[in-house]
This record gives sequence, structure tokens and C-alpha cells, in this order.
Amino acid sequence: MTPTPWHLLVPGGLEVVTGGTRYDRRMVEGLRAQGQPVTVHGLPGRFPRTDAAARSGLEAALAAIPAGRVTLIDGLALGDAAAITERHAKRLRLVALVHHPLADESGLDAAAHAALLDAERRSLAAVRGVVVTSPFTARRLQALDLYPRPAGVAPPGTDPAPVAAGGDGGTPRLLCVGAVIPRKGQDVLVAALAQLRELPWRCDCIGRLDQAPGFAAEVAAAIDGAGLGGRLCLCGPVPPEALAGHYHEADLFVLPSRYEGYGMAVAEAIAHALPVVTTDGGALAEALPEGAGVSVPAGAADALAAALAELIRDPARRRQLADGAASARRTLPDWPEAARRFAEVVRGVAGDG
Repeated sequence: MTPTPWHLLVPGGLEVVTGGTRYDRRMVEGLRAQGQPVTVHGLPGRFPRTDAAARSGLEAALAAIPAGRVTLIDGLALGDAAAITERHAKRLRLVALVHHPLADESGLDAAAHAALLDAERRSLAAVRGVVVTSPFTARRLQALDLYPRPAGVAPPGTDPAPVAAGGDGGTPRLLCVGAVIPRKGQDVLVAALAQLRELPWRCDCIGRLDQAPGFAAEVAAAIDGAGLGGRLCLCGPVPPEALAGHYHEADLFVLPSRYEGYGMAVAEAIAHALPVVTTDGGALAEALPEGAGVSVPAGAADALAAALAELIRDPARRRQLADGAASARRTLPDWPEAARRFAEVVRGVAGDG
């Protein structure tokens, strides 16, 4: 007997290139491989501070779902649309999929921060359960009084990957992966690398440039102002196979984020046995396995520069950390395992079977 279909609502659809959407897409693939049907509803409009298109699209999507169905809503789609989810809360088994609290996004002023806290608190009060991607985010929801009950934790997986081959023994190749937005801290990376002009290195930053175009323009201007245009590339997004090639050819992975709800890019770097330099921002304080890299305070360009300088100068230290990453990667769950965990958590919080 075929299980009753689940439904997933996500802004834009699963083709949108973000870490959160990639998680959603891989979970849908994993659920379907287990025999659990999932219907995906791509939502139009702007989120999390919704516009008319977003609100009408969310209303139409929820109204079209048969009563009693498990309905997962990506946390970004909840936004300030609590009035809509409240209307369907008794009819559907609503489950929020929270990648990180909306109010923890970098660059918000006090009014926007407070408004998003209030909106998300009301939205999460309307759902039957919450699924998060890390224990840190589960604790963060409680600390912000966004969701008083324990959230179900379903971390991401990784794909099997060959050990990174690194460069040709010449100029060390640094890799940074993430959308160019304030939370990801590429401005901090530029400030750090500007202090290391005398050292040999090249750095490729892979990720979308259109999510915060003003910030991306500022980072590009900072690169030019520091005279790093030939060495530090804002490369934009690349297809998965090309991204795998970047990981394989890198010598060192760097993620300068101010905050992460999980840190998928760090896990992917570990899966390639790459040494990592990252920060203690959000869940990153818990994401880096011991002996696989170096952590510095979030937003601290001088500390980031010092950590990068040490590893650029010392290939033996890079190899030592790469060995630590190679050991740690054996403990990472793959995506099918992560999807099985996700299914268990959703069934538990939704009361489905």
C-alpha cells in the first residue's frame, strides 16, 4: 500500500540555488527513494517579509492540500504569514522546517529583528511540530522563545567524495563556498586576505551574487580596492559537478560566516578531507571536528588572517589537518541516512504513523 503523500512548500521551488533548498531537495529525493511520496509546491513572491504574491501563493498552496496531510513548510516561507498558516493549522499536519531563526540573519536593524522574531514566534505557534538541522538551532529556538517545545533534529548528509588532490604544490588554492550575503562574511575574508598580499595564494569564492546585490558589490569593490582582483575571485554559482571539482583541487577550505544554522559547506569540505578554517558563528562552534581545522572568532579579520597565514606558510600543518579531516569524514552521514533520520523525525513531530 502506497503511503499517503506528504507535501513540501518552499519559496521559489527546489531549483533555487541555496544551502537550505539543497537540503530540502535532497530530503525529498531521499523520502521518495524510501517509498514516501512527496508533492513539492514552489511558492511565488518574496519571503520572509512577504509581498502580495507570496501571501496569495501560500494561501492557494495550503488550500489545495487535502485535509490531514503532513505538510512541511520551509521556515523561510513562514515569514510574516502566520495568519495564513493559522487558518489551516487544524486541517493540516503542519511541520516547520527551520534552517535557522529568521531574526538571526546578519544585517538586520533593530526594528526588522524584532518584527521577524514576533512573526516567526506566531508562525511556529501555529504548526504541529518543528524540524531543525542542528542541535544548536533547536537550542536557539528555545533561547529566543520562538518554540518552547523540543524540536526534532535532522542534520544534513554528504555525498561520497574523493580525497582532495590539492594544487600542484605551488600556489595554495583556497576555496570559500556560500552565497555572497552579509551573514556569510566574505567582507571579513577580503579584509583578512588583504593582510596576506606577500604570501602566495589564490582564493575562489563560489556562490550566488544576487541575494544581496548591494553587499556583493561592496565585496567586489573591496577586492579591487585591496588590489586582489587577480587572486580573489567572486566566481558566482557553479553546477554541482563543477563545485565538486573546486573542492577536489583546493588545498584549504575557508568559511568566514558570522552565523550558520548548521554549516553544510564545512561538512562537504570534510567529506573531501580538506583542512578547514572557519569561525565560531552559530552552529559552526560545534561543526568542525577536532583536528580537522582551525576556528576563529566570527567577524575577526585579524584572527582569520593569522590562521590563514599559518596554513599557507606551513604545508606540513595543512597535511596534518587534512589527515584529521580524512578521519572525521568516516563519521559523516550520507544523504540516504540523513533522509531516513528526517523521515523518522517528521513522523514523530507530525504524528504520522
